[in-house]
Amino acid sequence: MSFPLLTATALVPAVGAIVTAAVPAARRAVAKTLALVFSLITLALAAIVFVRFEPGGDRYQLTESHAWIADFGVRYELGVDGIGVALIALTALLIPFVILAGWNDAEPQETGSSRWRPTQGFFALILMVEAMVILSFEATDVFLFYILFEAMLIPMYFLIGGFGDRAHSGSDQNAAAQRSYAAVKFLLYNLVGGLIMLAAVIGLYVVAGSFSLTEIAEARASGELEMATNTERLLFLGFFFAFAIKAPLWPLHTWLPNAMGEATAPVAVLITAVVDKVGTFAMLRFCLQLFPEASQWATPVILVLALISIVYGALLAVGQRDIKRLIAYASISHFGFIVLGIFAMTSQGQSGATLYMVNHGISTAALMLVAGFLISRRGSRLIADYGGVQKVAPVLAGTFLIGGLATLSLPGLAPFVSEFLVLVGTFARYPVAGIIATSGIVLAALYTLVLYQRTMTGPVKPEVKSMPDLKARELAVVAPLIALLIFLGVFPKPLTEIINPAVEHTMSDVQKKDPRPEVEAAQ
Repeated sequence: MSFPLLTATALVPAVGAIVTAAVPAARRAVAKTLALVFSLITLALAAIVFVRFEPGGDRYQLTESHAWIADFGVRYELGVDGIGVALIALTALLIPFVILAGWNDAEPQETGSSRWRPTQGFFALILMVEAMVILSFEATDVFLFYILFEAMLIPMYFLIGGFGDRAHSGSDQNAAAQRSYAAVKFLLYNLVGGLIMLAAVIGLYVVAGSFSLTEIAEARASGELEMATNTERLLFLGFFFAFAIKAPLWPLHTWLPNAMGEATAPVAVLITAVVDKVGTFAMLRFCLQLFPEASQWATPVILVLALISIVYGALLAVGQRDIKRLIAYASISHFGFIVLGIFAMTSQGQSGATLYMVNHGISTAALMLVAGFLISRRGSRLIADYGGVQKVAPVLAGTFLIGGLATLSLPGLAPFVSEFLVLVGTFARYPVAGIIATSGIVLAALYTLVLYQRTMTGPVKPEVKSMPDLKARELAVVAPLIALLIFLGVFPKPLTEIINPAVEHTMSDVQKKDPRPEVEAAQ
C-alpha cells in the first residue's frame, strides 16, 4: 500500500490531542467536540484496517518500514496480525464512549480551593493514550514498542493523579492525597518493569544484532540465530516481568485497585480495558515468538500465578465495599483467565485468550461506565450507600445488570465464548488447572449478583429516591456496548476468523500442537 494506513490510525488521535490541547480555555465545548470527532475518525480508520486485513494472508500485513536511528539498527517498523487488528478495533471502539462518558468529568469544580480542572487537557491526554496504545499494537520493532510501552505511562499518570474521582468520602485534601498515591504507585510499578525490560531489550540486541521482531523470529526459525538456554530464559524473564505488571498478574497487581478506585470511571475503563491489554498482547507477540523454549520452561510457574490471580482476585472482589474496587479485583481475576489461556499452549486457549481481551474490554467498559453514572448521582462509591435503585432508575439498573451478567460470563453474552474456549484449551493439556480455574466462574456469579442485590434491589434508601434515570448521552454510551456484547455472544465469527490464523502462527513459534483427544477404540 502506498498510503500508510497504520501510521494514520495512530497519527490521527495524536494530532487530535495537540489540537484539543490548543483550544482556548474558555472554549471547553469546542475541545470536547474536537476530541470526539478525532476519536470517530480514528474508529473509521481502524474499521478500514479491520476490513483490509486478510485472515488467510501473510502473518504481518499493511507493513511499513523506515529507518529511524540507523546507527543502532532501530527502525520505524509496523505491521499487524489478527491479534493486533482485533485489539486496535477494541481501542478505537472504546475511546469515543470514554470521551462521551467523561463529557462533564473535567468541568471546573466549585470547591473551597476553587481548583480548576482543565477540560482540554483531560481529553487531549485520552487521545494521546489512544495513539500510543494503537501504535504499540502495530510496532514490530522491539525498541519502538519499548518506547511506546513506557511513554504511555506519562499521560496515564496525569489522568489518574490530576483528574480523580469526585466521589470521595474524605476531605478534598485527603482525596488529592489518595489520587497522588494511586498515580505514583501506578507509575513506579510500571517504571520498574520497564527498566527491567530495557535491560532485556538491550540484551536481545547484543545477542541478535537487530531490534526487528520479524528478522529475529525468521533467524531463529531458520537456525541462523541460536541463543544459549540461560540467555534466552533471562531475556524472557525481563520481558515477561514488565508485561505481568502491565497485565496485571498476581503478585504484581496491587497498583490496579488503587488506580481504578481513584480515577474517574472513564479513565478506569482506559486503564483496564485498553492500556492493560498491551501487557497480555505483548506476551503473545514477543514472549512466545522471540523466546519459545523459555516460554515453555516458565509455563508451569506462570499457570500457577494465573490460577492464583483468578481465585484471589475473585475472592477479594466478593469482600469489597467499594464498587469500583470490586470491578478492579474482578478484572484481576479475568486477566488471570487471559494469561492462563495464553500459556495453556493450545489453539483453543490462545484464541480464547485473545477473544477474552476484546470481550473483557467491552464488558468491563459497560459495567464500569454505568457504575460511574450511578456514583455520580449519589456521590459515593460505597455499596452500602445504595439500595432499591431499580425502582427509581430502572434503565440504569437494567444496564448495570447486563454489564454484571457479562462480567460473570453468562451464556449468550460475549465473555462466555472466550472464557469457555480458555477453559476447554486449558483442560485439554492441563486438566487440573482447568478444574481449579472453574472456581473463578462460581465466585464471579457470587460477587456480581451480591453487588446487584445490595445496590439495586430491596427498599429504596432515602438518598436515592430522587435519583434520575439514564439520560440520552449516557444511553448513547451504554446501549451500543450492550448491543455488541449480545452480538458477539451469539456470533463471534467476525473476530475468531481473524484471530485463529494468528494463533496458528504463535503455536508454530513454540512448536506446539493441540493434544489429541483420548478416545477408546471401539470393540
